[in-house]
Amino acid sequence: MTRLIVQLSDTHIRKPGELAEGRVDTAAALVRAVAAVNGLAQPAAAVFVSGDLVDSGKPAQYEHLRELLAPLACAVYLLPGNHDDRDALRQTFANDLHLQQGSPSYIHYAVDLDGLRLVCLDTSVKGAAHGELDEAQLADLDATLAARPEVPTLLAMHHPPFKTFIERMDDYGLRRGGAGLADVLARHAQVDRIVCGHLHRSISARFAGRLAMTAPSTAHALAFDLGPDAPLAFTLEPAGFLVHAWSGSAGMASHVVHADAYDGPFPFRFS
Repeated sequence: MTRLIVQLSDTHIRKPGELAEGRVDTAAALVRAVAAVNGLAQPAAAVFVSGDLVDSGKPAQYEHLRELLAPLACAVYLLPGNHDDRDALRQTFANDLHLQQGSPSYIHYAVDLDGLRLVCLDTSVKGAAHGELDEAQLADLDATLAARPEVPTLLAMHHPPFKTFIERMDDYGLRRGGAGLADVLARHAQVDRIVCGHLHRSISARFAGRLAMTAPSTAHALAFDLGPDAPLAFTLEPAGFLVHAWSGSAGMASHVVHADAYDGPFPFRFS
């Protein structure tokens, strides 16, 4: 049976009525994304959100996020990014026991999804835009993966461990712990791919012999410019999310799905 695992990312929710960057209605965008997920022809088995859940880590923003995610018709798993505050996230979602796992300085948990495992790895650094993984986190990850070597695994984190060639964002990428992460992955062949956020674009690369990729934001996109001095800017390209389709016999394929409404589907006419 094919199972769909949906990845939302970089939702950047603010208090009701507030716009991100003074222009982007991230709440309305998330409403559309949630509706699109609930409207998938095959229902999602789970949804995870790969960081930058809110825009500035305020409790009121997390309360708003909780209201916006509530209509999802499946289990939802959260992971912080550099715009988040780990303590405020844990307090607002106090009933989410997954978020209480790890340590005071990082969140770390695994979820079994009927033959597929989701492992969430917290790369956020308090007060910083870049990401890091320390020795304790890597040891936790090693132990988590060693506990279920027979289960295909999706590793989720906010900061991508690979170079994207968007240089300003690469400066804010996974600045520490990438080599250690590669060493851990070399011992655990069941990790199928690494799925990240942070870039507000869909980007794929290889890391430690695995496919690694970033998800688009449900709201605004990072402007595509690979120039060495390109400024950081955003566009209002069609927003979207990733759908990771998996079955035990065929493995996994990842799809970009646009969240906004569009015409169709129309049947093909063959003559």
